[in-house]
Amino acid sequence: MACEQVTLQDVCELIVDCPHTSAKDEGVGYPLIRTPNVGRGRLILTDVHRVSQDVYERRVSRAVPRQGDLILAREAPAGNVAIVSPGIEVCLGQRTMLLRPDSSFVVPEYLNYYLNAPEQRDRMLRLANGATVSHINVADIRNMPVQLPSRGEQSKVAELLNVLDDKIDLNNRLNDYLEQCLLARYDHLFRGAGTYNGTISDIGDVVGGATPSKKRPEYYCHEGIGWITPKDLSNTTNKFVAHGADDITRVGFDSCSIKKLPAGTVLFSSRAPIGYIAIASDEVTTNQGFKSIVPHKEIGTAFVYCFLVRNKDRVADAGSGTTFPEVSGKTMAGIELTLPNINLCAKFEEWASPLLEEQRHLEDENRQLEDLRDTLLPKLMSGEIDVSKVDLTQLTNNHLADY
Repeated sequence: MACEQVTLQDVCELIVDCPHTSAKDEGVGYPLIRTPNVGRGRLILTDVHRVSQDVYERRVSRAVPRQGDLILAREAPAGNVAIVSPGIEVCLGQRTMLLRPDSSFVVPEYLNYYLNAPEQRDRMLRLANGATVSHINVADIRNMPVQLPSRGEQSKVAELLNVLDDKIDLNNRLNDYLEQCLLARYDHLFRGAGTYNGTISDIGDVVGGATPSKKRPEYYCHEGIGWITPKDLSNTTNKFVAHGADDITRVGFDSCSIKKLPAGTVLFSSRAPIGYIAIASDEVTTNQGFKSIVPHKEIGTAFVYCFLVRNKDRVADAGSGTTFPEVSGKTMAGIELTLPNINLCAKFEEWASPLLEEQRHLEDENRQLEDLRDTLLPKLMSGEIDVSKVDLTQLTNNHLADY
């Protein structure tokens, strides 16, 4: 596949950053795209803030996002790019950037996949700057190189990869539905029942984390003991987690006061920011940015998870600190709640366990599909794989069967 090398500004009519004022969630109106809503390839609209017509018109004055535009997360996490699908009216939130592909040069869907390829994401992150938080500026990426095959080949590549993303999208919608079912069942059984007569310490053990010295490279590895930081959860919408960007070695584990948390532990970020929630799918450790809860056996993971989801703002309000709010272990353990009926908890856990397992399975399958997509993309663009000869159904089935 012959490719022409151009720059990002060569193939975009417009590259503009977001408004520099924040907007509050008004609950109804137009979706406000913030960095958590910028997935790898597609927008995530399941937990989106909304703004009124008046705010929308003021915020789109820089650029009105339209079908085929790309929205880039400038920071936290930097580098995700998502395309604006047909029939969606959105406006840019803080820390985002709009790229408008020139369709006479580039197929927007192809550019979307190209920028989300691991090599290009790494390139953008290397361009990012900032002493505290890495962020990408318009000037950083204008001259970023882009490999551009013919329009026909661009369309074929995008069409193939779109099949994978459709399956990922379907899995995400099913997972969101299961999440709604889980929380609805919890609300029906436990919310609004009685006055506070206990604390979090009555339903689980609160465990903090630690960080092995960053000056000792032998403390870190890629295939060791899972070690999770709040940043790891900021980079994913997944509910289940076993590994972060870095694992720690046995020597690193032994070097500090860090504890292993069993599968089923509910991880809760206690600072920078407060309120990321995940479930350990295997034995893990965390840094000090968590106050995780190991559920008591008679309570179960499902109840603890749902309680934290429904009460994360109340937990966050209990945080304190002069530099940034933080929830201490003592504060976390003392958060008040209505103690659940033990028999009801057991029935809820029995009902919820298959649902949680299906959610974990769907997330695992999506990771495999994303790996396949990321593996295919550079090979399709380089011509190593002839796009006209790819049987994606067979390739997908074979790939999933390897796991």
